[in-house]
Amino acid sequence: MKQVFGFATTTLCMTAALLPLPATAQTAPAADAWQFSAMLYGYFPTIGGKSNFPFGSGSGVSVDASTILDHLQGGFLGSLEVRKGSWGAFTDVMYLDVGNSNSGTYVANVGGLQVPINADAKLDLKGLVWTLAGTYRAVDSPQVKLDVLAGARMLDIEQTLDLSGNGVLGLSVNSKLSKTLWDGIVGVKGQVALGDERKWFIPYYLDVGTGQSDLTWQIMSGIGYSYSWGQVLAGWRYLDYQMKAGEKLESVYLNGPMLGVAFSW
Repeated sequence: MKQVFGFATTTLCMTAALLPLPATAQTAPAADAWQFSAMLYGYFPTIGGKSNFPFGSGSGVSVDASTILDHLQGGFLGSLEVRKGSWGAFTDVMYLDVGNSNSGTYVANVGGLQVPINADAKLDLKGLVWTLAGTYRAVDSPQVKLDVLAGARMLDIEQTLDLSGNGVLGLSVNSKLSKTLWDGIVGVKGQVALGDERKWFIPYYLDVGTGQSDLTWQIMSGIGYSYSWGQVLAGWRYLDYQMKAGEKLESVYLNGPMLGVAFSW
């Protein structure tokens, strides 16, 4: 027996963080000089997906939890990039701890029959996403910077569900689901400068991969402004995982805006 559980939550993360960012438009370092990027930003993602929680045998319950999770209990997001000449590398770490409880009507699968039940549900989710990749700057002009990247991403996720049914069925579920996945990724990142002064710019990031998951991909873009000391930017970041058929964890996504201040040296 298994429980099908979909989850979604809006969270707030304000952390000291490092993101893979190009050098500022005003800075022109020597071609063989070491370059670094650091950023402080806020991230406001919606976390969603679907999981199959095992409990007992012979029955299951379907839960739409779009309104259950809405409390951030802890979080950290950070990355570091280093570049020398055309070659570089970066690592990115994202950790989130969210949870909440709610009462509602859910659908139980009892002996193959779909039966609605009233229940109190509590879900806690902890997730770690770690990306490590090497980069090569394929385009490096005053107007356009483009890096190609290749590396790996790990997803480590743990979900704990407590569900107490009311009424005749009185269904009670206490189940924990954890999974660690590694995937190879390839992609591009960089920025496009706008206007003659090239102070305004559009940052972009895209990767796609597979391995222990069926498909994972991530995209980020927005608008930014360059200063002599660094950049400020606002954007949108989306990360998605689709698992292989038969997995208890079916899908995970993070989707939301970000706002940050970057420092490059």
